Amino acid sequence: RPAIDAVLESGKLCEAAICYTGDLTDPQRSKYDLGYYVSLARELEAAGAHILGIKDMAGLCKPAAARTLVTALRQEIAIPIHFHTHDTSGASAASVLAAVEAGVDAVDAAMDSMSGLTSQPSLGSIAAALRHSARDPGIDAGAVMTISTYWEQVRSAYRAFESDFRAGTSDVYNHEIPGGQYTNLREQARALGIDDQHWPEVSRAYAEVNCMFGDIVKVTPSSKVVGDLALTMVTGGLTPEDVARPDREIAFPESVVSFFAGELGQPHGGFPPALQEKILKGRAPITVRPGSVLAAADLAAGRAEAERKAARRITDAEFASWLMYPQVFADYVAAQRKYGDVSVLPTAVYFYGMEPGEEIAVDIQRGRTLIIRYLARSETDRKGTCTLFFELNGQPRTVRVTDRSAATTGEALPKADEGDPGHVGAPMPGMVVKVFCGEGETVDEGDVVVAIEAMKMETLVRAERGGVVSRIVAPAGTTVDTKDLLLVVGDG
Repeated sequence: RPAIDAVLESGKLCEAAICYTGDLTDPQRSKYDLGYYVSLARELEAAGAHILGIKDMAGLCKPAAARTLVTALRQEIAIPIHFHTHDTSGASAASVLAAVEAGVDAVDAAMDSMSGLTSQPSLGSIAAALRHSARDPGIDAGAVMTISTYWEQVRSAYRAFESDFRAGTSDVYNHEIPGGQYTNLREQARALGIDDQHWPEVSRAYAEVNCMFGDIVKVTPSSKVVGDLALTMVTGGLTPEDVARPDREIAFPESVVSFFAGELGQPHGGFPPALQEKILKGRAPITVRPGSVLAAADLAAGRAEAERKAARRITDAEFASWLMYPQVFADYVAAQRKYGDVSVLPTAVYFYGMEPGEEIAVDIQRGRTLIIRYLARSETDRKGTCTLFFELNGQPRTVRVTDRSAATTGEALPKADEGDPGHVGAPMPGMVVKVFCGEGETVDEGDVVVAIEAMKMETLVRAERGGVVSRIVAPAGTTVDTKDLLLVVGDG
């Protein structure tokens, strides 16, 4: 509601969205029934929203559900209705057409060459299906093809970042992973050592976590919470029974703790009490709107700090970036100071580098062009560096750089003894970002001793017994694998 009020006060167009969750056509899934959506739509219209969005983030809204939902909403509210879905199942174009037939005012689609799978269904195909009908959108098919061909060429430059997901899957109706999260979660899983053969375990764990959480609305950021715990379960070999057992110590990801503490708000239907008690360990949760208890931000001081990190004046957009993601912004400006404005490089060169003999022209500012020809490189030395030879505007140049493709060697960490409660092991692969205790310090059972980060997922590891820390095996900055020994807690 504060966001709606702020948009209205600014005099801008306000679209408020309902997130489609579950299956409206399944009588066994009664938590999110037609009454739920209609009631919420009335509230949003009464709050002043100009448009109602139906955000089907996982592509779960089947054609019959889309028809039923839009028909009911059309009868209850007067503001325009906008339908957004994803094509993970391969059947979402049918849902869009059903919504159109039911009287929806706007739908989302993707340019043909960028459509399908976790994107939106094809714009050209939907427009063609509606051509010569009462709801013909009047879109020029030739223009669609021209634009689609352009984006097809652009897409080829980013081929290295394409997902291995090659076909629609009806499994989305089981795991309910949002389209925007699906490919990211697969990359997270791969980075944690979970190959594609074990992906079904991740998708199954995702569904299990959603069930444990009480069937929540899974959309950024709540979807990340579900995904984080699913990955933790798969990498740690945990079952739902393990997670639920009061006497089983679990290193819950920080996002899960934050969610059950009420920092993302209150889910429809509330939190499962037993699981919330186990996760929070006596911590009192927030039971009101989280924003209402946040301290006021000092924007002037914040901007001064951001500009100090950037060592220059920053734009409003950059300041907004710093406010939301301070560490990401700090990394960005550090790279910008070191390398300059890399946006002037051709996309293919930025992503894949140059081949020997290749020549490019780089416009570093208006009227100033650099002609760069890459000639050759030396062998990588023992220190992992090599020399690059090139010409800059016809003049020979060399530069010494680190060969980041060179393999690095390091001693493997010992594994934690699962039968020894004094051994604190890594619940998942990642990097140790903080150790909260030192050798010789006393810790109590359940104390947070180590923080591990992997793919933007932070997990707090707790001691399973009280005692004195006798040995820290993995200090901050250490890359660890699942079950690697982090530290040892001896007798007090």
